[in-house]
Amino acid sequence: MALVLGAAAVLATTCGGAFALIRQDRLHLILGFSAGAVLGVALFDLLPEAFGLASGRYATATVALFVGAGFFAFTLLNRVMLLHLSASCDPRTASRRGALGAASLSLHSFLDGVGIGLAFKVSTSVGVVVAAAVLAHDFSDGINTVTVILKNRGRGLRALRWLLVDALAPLAGVASTYLYSLSDAQLGLVLATFCGFFLYIGASDLLPESHQRHPKRLTATLNIAGAAVIWFTIHLAAI
Repeated sequence: MALVLGAAAVLATTCGGAFALIRQDRLHLILGFSAGAVLGVALFDLLPEAFGLASGRYATATVALFVGAGFFAFTLLNRVMLLHLSASCDPRTASRRGALGAASLSLHSFLDGVGIGLAFKVSTSVGVVVAAAVLAHDFSDGINTVTVILKNRGRGLRALRWLLVDALAPLAGVASTYLYSLSDAQLGLVLATFCGFFLYIGASDLLPESHQRHPKRLTATLNIAGAAVIWFTIHLAAI
């Protein structure tokens, strides 16, 4: 059952990415929705899961520290290791930045799969709820992966390759849980770190870009819509 739902996540991610590739003429609107969705995943999915899983062993302040560590680690990678991006607009540097964002999104998708696999080790009902939450935002994950590449000077073929990586990541994550296991507390800290990554990608990257040269009201509406869709589907899955 876990592998079947992992395969469903592959399909959901691919459909989202295909939509972003086909409608490049509406990229600013897709970016607006994606920014809200990324922040929604961080705030409404990863953060509560991180606190819930780690609270039995780690203090709230410790979990928050890992969120901050993820945020500033991504800042360091984006602003120091890729130092001259904004000044030089070097296509190679922009390409590396896009790859960094897509890789982070793919790693998150891998952890989605890990979450599904580990949840099924607890019980089938828990596994189904976790899988439903993952499927709810995997469509947005596909959009996010493609838009991160396209807005950093990437071409459609490069975006398609990263979409394939991101789409297969949940299935690989599910399969990996047959080889090892993590405690709830350890998984909580991993999710907290990726929450920090997503807060940076959404707030410091996608959100400003979506508002740069386009009508603000519609884009702002899509920012809110992206976050609202994630919140609604996650809570609907938990009913």
